[in-house]
Amino acid sequence: MRSNFPLKGEESFDAISFLNFQPRVADEHLLAEDEARRVIARNHGFDYHDEDAFEGWDTVQQAQMMSTIFDAMNEFLGTVGLVTLALGAIGVINIMLIAVSERTREIGLRKALGATNRSIMLQFFVEGVLLTLVSGVIGMACAAGLMALLSNYNNAGGFDPPRLVPKTAILAIASLTLAGVAAGLYPARKAARLQPVEALRQE
Repeated sequence: MRSNFPLKGEESFDAISFLNFQPRVADEHLLAEDEARRVIARNHGFDYHDEDAFEGWDTVQQAQMMSTIFDAMNEFLGTVGLVTLALGAIGVINIMLIAVSERTREIGLRKALGATNRSIMLQFFVEGVLLTLVSGVIGMACAAGLMALLSNYNNAGGFDPPRLVPKTAILAIASLTLAGVAAGLYPARKAARLQPVEALRQE
């Protein structure tokens, strides 16, 4: 090591910069570190318990720490996603309630002509589901376009560019559609329960 990669400077004599060692399996990283410290301490005459004798860097421990950080980020982003989904569902409910109030005379006229509560409820229920489904597809298309744009900078910072995972995209759209189903139930039920006479009186 000294012959092929000699150090320069004041500490160039009889010295090496660092040693690499690898445990047999990742779970034995602490045992491997302890054994390495014992060997180095024995060869250089210091107590292997002395943490200040030399600096060690456990890459397995670093990987575990990074994994913990990314797990926490995933939980945080998942919570943000759920809150966003809930707010979107509330927005759909408000939009559909406004639609019901603005189309009260239409509902009354349809019921006066023989439309059943089930058909009225189905109409507004399907509208709520389509609203969330179409908006989800549009949002996913915009996200895919943004990712395609960022893929042109795949060498920036040494990170891989974001990419759209089909399984995740389908799950997101399915979750949004389910939120639309849940959000459309109340306005649809309210529309179906309107009495024809009262609905036709609305200005």
